[in-house]
Amino acid sequence: MAQAGANVTVLEQAAELREVGAGLQVTPNGARVIRALGLGADYDAGGLAAAAVSPTDALTGRVLARFDLGHTDPAYRFFHRATLQRLLADGAVAQGAAIRTGIRVDRLARGGRIMTDEGAREADLVIGADGIHSVARRFCEPDARPAEFTGQVAWRAVVSCSDVPPVARIWMAPGRHVVTYPLSAERMNIVAVQERTEWAEEGWHHPDDPENLRTAFADCGPDLRAILDRVEEARLWGLFRHPVARHWHNDRVAILGDAAHPTLPFLAQGANLALEDAFVLARCCAGLPLDKALPRYQALRRDRVSRAIDAANANARNYHLSGAGRRVAHLGLGLMDRLAPALFLGRFGWLYDYDPAAVTP
Repeated sequence: MAQAGANVTVLEQAAELREVGAGLQVTPNGARVIRALGLGADYDAGGLAAAAVSPTDALTGRVLARFDLGHTDPAYRFFHRATLQRLLADGAVAQGAAIRTGIRVDRLARGGRIMTDEGAREADLVIGADGIHSVARRFCEPDARPAEFTGQVAWRAVVSCSDVPPVARIWMAPGRHVVTYPLSAERMNIVAVQERTEWAEEGWHHPDDPENLRTAFADCGPDLRAILDRVEEARLWGLFRHPVARHWHNDRVAILGDAAHPTLPFLAQGANLALEDAFVLARCCAGLPLDKALPRYQALRRDRVSRAIDAANANARNYHLSGAGRRVAHLGLGLMDRLAPALFLGRFGWLYDYDPAAVTP
């Protein structure tokens, strides 16, 4: 928005931009946004280039397949959230955007009026990039359907490591899975998911005893257990399925990312879809009057994010198979690895090959 000449102010409720959260994967579709913003050199320097993704039998530790990620353009990279956040924040400030921290938006009102804990503000356009508990979404869609618990909880953790190859490993077990990948030469990101009837509050700031995580995967192979043994702090959250918003805007407010379409963490697309949304929204607003730009933005984005969410939901089922279905799926992965390795990434060509910069408003 700032590159297009808009006067931009970002209101962030955190007191400061600091290291928070854990890792994320920036896939080529998200990387194209960063490159189109002129931040390609910072992107290449900031993350760790991914070499492969390796589905693995968590019970035995046997690698079922290895699918190459090393030749994607742009590169598929692993990032700590704080590193990517800083890259984008510095880029925005360099273009003239102002970032105000320590300001909480309590509600919105008609005419682009923003009610904060510091008083009221007004804007020609308010963009709600405010996550799963979005104030802006409630304003755009006050009758939104409630989220539903998926019957799954997830832990996040970062552990120390050394000499770990830049590979995303998907450790699959009946009713559970773990994804691990390095963030640097010294740190590894862990996301572990378990099916259960008891649920944890949504959000990922809830501390949990790491022993609960280890107990959930106690019957798995020694390689995975050795990784989980290094966990000193873990965060637990319940996974909820949110419907994609029916209304992404009104006359002066638009929503994007998790505010519009939260996705489960089984396709590594949450951050990437938000980057796409932001870029397409900015292009629409630069090329069209606002009353046409916002409907065009929703029309360009809704079907694509719905397809990505459906693919993430399918992965949740495939990672947790048991019995004969699990054996057949593992055999299929091995055959694909040996006979047609390009097919694995080819299945996601519609996702990774997308170029937001080529979208016509």
